[in-house]
Amino acid sequence: MGNASSMLTQYDIEEVQEHCDNLFSQQEIVSLYQRFCQLDRSAKGFISADEFLSVPEFAVNPLSQRLLRMVDGLNFKDFVAFLSAFSPHASLQQKIELIFKVYDSDCNGKVTFKDILEVLRDLTGSFMSEKQREQVLSHVLEEAGFTTDTSLSLDDFVKILGNTGLKMEVEVPVD
Repeated sequence: MGNASSMLTQYDIEEVQEHCDNLFSQQEIVSLYQRFCQLDRSAKGFISADEFLSVPEFAVNPLSQRLLRMVDGLNFKDFVAFLSAFSPHASLQQKIELIFKVYDSDCNGKVTFKDILEVLRDLTGSFMSEKQREQVLSHVLEEAGFTTDTSLSLDDFVKILGNTGLKMEVEVPVD
């Protein structure tokens, strides 16, 4: 499985399934492997940032630079583990953990007003002024019982997003 051009064995498939908490079927893992091999153009066994950016949907995502930090250099097992948060079978906790990592740009386990503001800036671009972003974010935090000085933990994210009906899914096409 180290060489991207090699074929997956049954053992490899089961190992990857276990690594991603069985959130993908064996067929889905095979399909993901085929896609991984397409992305790994230089057959190094991992996908570089440039190779991820070759996916049009990824390249145009306003959060692509933040996501690149998380996906650059992933081998197949870790690629599937990353994608498992988008499985319809993933728990809300798994989905929120991924969102938290997107916001926690310095990987310190805390998300500050500044961190959220940066994401909001990425998402809104020139459609909102900086003052509007700050006002909206201050209001949202206040509604959730936090202030602009609060550092949010993963548990805080779970409390805030836990009842939102969060839908974050990608369908894996199988042949």
